[in-house]
Amino acid sequence: MFPNGWPGWGLLLLRLVAGVVLIQDGLSHLLGAPQWSGIIFQSIAVGVGLLLLVGLWTPMAGVLVVLVELWTAVAKADSPRSCAILASVGAALLMLGPGVRSIDARLFGRKRIDLGDR
Repeated sequence: MFPNGWPGWGLLLLRLVAGVVLIQDGLSHLLGAPQWSGIIFQSIAVGVGLLLLVGLWTPMAGVLVVLVELWTAVAKADSPRSCAILASVGAALLMLGPGVRSIDARLFGRKRIDLGDR
């Protein structure tokens, strides 16, 4: 689905906020004193955040957001609320798609077939 209008703007806002938060959280943990297990998941979080910002492979990015945030909630219990919110946003993007303002829409979006005059 690639909704236009207000739903498309809403999906863009959802993607941008989730992407920025994932990148910021991932980089702040990576620039600190990361543990080996955290390096992998925080690197994935940064990569997924970048994918969400541009709207590329959004359903796969949504799955990865859910997995990374569930792992983060279990591994580090310091912010389970933000992990739950980001996991919910990832699940919503998985189910709703990226919207019309995305690379996915350009690559896989609505196609117009012009039959022309006969």
